[in-house]
Amino acid sequence: MSQLTVDIGGSPGINCRGFCEYCYFRHVKGVQPFGCRYCLPFKKGCDYCTRGVKEEYAGFKDLKTIADETLANLQSRTGELDRITISGGGDPSCYPRFSELIELLGSMEAPLHIGYTSGKGWDDPAIADLLIDHGLAEISFTVFASDPKLRKRYMHDPTPDVSLQILERLCKSVDVYAAAVILPGINDGVVLEETCAWLDNCGAKGIILMRYANAREQGLILGNGPIIPGQAVQSVESFKNLVSCLQGKYTLKISGTPLWDPEIGSPFAILNEPDLMKKLPRVSGRASVISGSIAAPYIERVLRECGSADPVIPVKKEIACLITAVDLCGLDLAALRDTVIIPGRAFIHDSEMQELVTKDGHDRVAVRGPEMLTADAETSMGMTRDDVLSLEMDGFAELIQMMNRFGQPR
Repeated sequence: MSQLTVDIGGSPGINCRGFCEYCYFRHVKGVQPFGCRYCLPFKKGCDYCTRGVKEEYAGFKDLKTIADETLANLQSRTGELDRITISGGGDPSCYPRFSELIELLGSMEAPLHIGYTSGKGWDDPAIADLLIDHGLAEISFTVFASDPKLRKRYMHDPTPDVSLQILERLCKSVDVYAAAVILPGINDGVVLEETCAWLDNCGAKGIILMRYANAREQGLILGNGPIIPGQAVQSVESFKNLVSCLQGKYTLKISGTPLWDPEIGSPFAILNEPDLMKKLPRVSGRASVISGSIAAPYIERVLRECGSADPVIPVKKEIACLITAVDLCGLDLAALRDTVIIPGRAFIHDSEMQELVTKDGHDRVAVRGPEMLTADAETSMGMTRDDVLSLEMDGFAELIQMMNRFGQPR
């Protein structure tokens, strides 16, 4: 069994009928390369941390290029193809030869998945039947609100009624996971409850609520904050409570990012599994673990249960994988151990990471940690609880092994 990802190319704001009001990529400036885990040891900057992080690519690929790439990928695979996922920097619904693309991929007779679409490019309700007839099995569809006026105002959808009609039709035949960035005072409260109720009645499998970010500390690392000047931002705890409150009212699964998935108990569902915690390795090395301000207290609780006496140190950035060199500059170096473990996906070059933790003259070693310790809602939406717990067990076991290997003996 194997999976195939079909990249159609495109860029945010250009190949999606224009930015949504709240889009993470609005106002992006020409930031310098961050550095990351993919960079060569002697060079700061690679395709991922220069263009990839901004999804800054050329326009949509032509259909022949997609067909040739798909054929080449198929020839390098073995086993039966069980899933084809359509993705790209642009919105698939805006691909100019979308019908032909679906007919081409549908001819492979494997279930089709669309990883993301706003639906803004679809102006004909018949698109829903085209997708169903050619094997669409799952789709992630940004809804924002079931109110077409709000969708038109904040998503700039020229035909919001048609988009919602297509969404409703798809819900009856395929697995639909809706998504909505929550703007306090605009699509929360009664509007959000009406949206959830509408999706529930349509038959959607779930909705992912995304907490709106408007400042660098919340994750806007591309020099583009605030996205909407003056727009209120919900606190992390308030957002988590919102997700919990809604989950009990509807049949469809409701989860939130960065917090949380009430059905699974993630992120860090392992904290509710003491028997699994006992199976993790014991911490025998002393090391300073760096993380984002949201994850840090959870990680510290897990590590303390495994015998660590060192605090997990948060930076002034909520999301660990969006930590950059600027965040490390704010650390109190005197509080660091001789071994410092940085989140694996942080946007920092390895050599700069080392330089920043030793700029006070103290000899320390900086180590890049595991790629993932848990699953946020965008990841856990398609996972079982056992899947998430397995991911967490693997991630924490790797982290503890690194602490023991590189840290000072206790």
